[in-house]
Amino acid sequence: MLQQKLSGQLKQFTRQNHQQLEKMLVAQLRSISSTEEYVKLLQLFYSYFGGLEDKINQYIGADFLSDYSQRRKTESIVSDIKKLGGTIHAKAKDHSLPKIENVLHAFGALYVIEGSTLGGKVISQMIAKKLNIENAAGMTFFNGYGDDTELMWASFRELLNSQFKNQSDIDVIISSADDTFFNFKLWIERNA
Repeated sequence: MLQQKLSGQLKQFTRQNHQQLEKMLVAQLRSISSTEEYVKLLQLFYSYFGGLEDKINQYIGADFLSDYSQRRKTESIVSDIKKLGGTIHAKAKDHSLPKIENVLHAFGALYVIEGSTLGGKVISQMIAKKLNIENAAGMTFFNGYGDDTELMWASFRELLNSQFKNQSDIDVIISSADDTFFNFKLWIERNA
């Protein structure tokens, strides 16, 4: 019963910041008209997700998720940026990131990162078509886990559901996820 509560509450209580971030990202994606603009968007993702992953890594690793190394997003973003001739920017620092001081905070933030894979296939197809990118060059990040995206999301949600013991733990995870959406929106506003 609590497991269903977590999924529903995550959607409900992060909806506002999630939708605001999504609206901002969709506008950015639609306005991309060159490879350089696409690289700038990837650099925004790299700097925020890179800083976020560094904080998450302090609390979550292969001991929690046997496929954690596969779930790290910054390596694929770096690969995409380099393939497209861009440079790697500095990672976001603590003051730009949500508070991550324990496993529950880390799972809340990871919920946002993992969730970002769900729309990635559509985004990569849109960008590839718009910019005439062949062979999915520079699309590793947005391609997520390819055909395994839904399976990877389901296994993450199952693990997430096993991390809490009570409503208080759920509240911490939700708050962390919401802060992660909010801080990513602020990061884009400041750096886009």
